Amino acid sequence: MKTVQEYIRTIPDFPHPGIMFRDVTTLFADPRGLRLAIDQMLHPFVGIKVDKIVGLEARGFILGAAIAHQLGKGFVPIRKQGKLPGKTISEAYTLEYGEAVMEIHDDAIEAGEKVLVVDDLLATGGTAEAGLKLLERLGADVIGCSFVIDLPNLGGRKLLEKLSMPVYTLCSFSED
Repeated sequence: MKTVQEYIRTIPDFPHPGIMFRDVTTLFADPRGLRLAIDQMLHPFVGIKVDKIVGLEARGFILGAAIAHQLGKGFVPIRKQGKLPGKTISEAYTLEYGEAVMEIHDDAIEAGEKVLVVDDLLATGGTAEAGLKLLERLGADVIGCSFVIDLPNLGGRKLLEKLSMPVYTLCSFSED
């Protein structure tokens, strides 16, 4: 039986020379691979109360919706600025070359709700940190973050752990 990591395709020099892009679309396209990833992302939270699943744009929507369905819970997206139609709150964060802004509907989470944050990839942790700040402002109780891939050399796990956030990943790739 294949591991999650074996379903992930690596594309060299995308989107820029020197980048090894970890493509999860091959994982998503395979029914066994997708099921394996969803089951493994859920495993650390068996027996823990979860009210909602929060997915980070964009591949976190695919994973988050599948996990929410599996648990019979609601799904909440955190999106790039300008993509949500209702009243939102926003959080700016730094990218390698500039700044971006993430948003969530201001009524998406009730104070005290227990939420699980999911995405496909943990790199520098900037997107996840911005999402966590949004959830904190809404009064959410974040029980953890679950990712398919960790790129440990980029420091995202360390950043989130400094925020006392439990971080779970299914596999890692060294970016040396």
